[in-house]
Amino acid sequence: MVQEEQMAIPSRIRDFLDSENVPYEELRHEPAFTGQEVAHTLHLSGKRCAKTVVLSGDGRLVMAVLPASNRLNLQDLRVAMEVTHLEMLPESELIRLFPDCERGAVPPLGRLYGMNVWVDRTISDSELIVFCAGTHEDCIRMKYSDFAKLAMPRVSRFSEVRAIPA
Repeated sequence: MVQEEQMAIPSRIRDFLDSENVPYEELRHEPAFTGQEVAHTLHLSGKRCAKTVVLSGDGRLVMAVLPASNRLNLQDLRVAMEVTHLEMLPESELIRLFPDCERGAVPPLGRLYGMNVWVDRTISDSELIVFCAGTHEDCIRMKYSDFAKLAMPRVSRFSEVRAIPA
């Protein structure tokens, strides 16, 4: 019996990626719990690492994908989505919806979870995308064009650079 120690990506995520025949690279890193921490452990700019926020827009679940260095502008996303009510889901709901993922490590693979995906234009303008793969120690890196084929995202501008305190 071979120990599968090198990666702890949930099999559901790995099977989905493999079944879609898109090339991707698995990245293992020190435990990190925020998008910026993940970027730091991978020696990437926060602009090059994507974070996923799960929201409810007029009762429909959606994933918003934005640079780890940015913050979500709910108003801009609400207008882009053409919904009247948009809110982030509580943690208890995320645990229920993503039982195969660690808290805060949801991959932006909306088709896998039955959700639409919205991507901030900053991410879509990049050649590559790096995102959490269901754990706080594993990421996926792939061409953005391949990710777009998988996720079929809508693209808009709905994030802004965080102000750095003086």
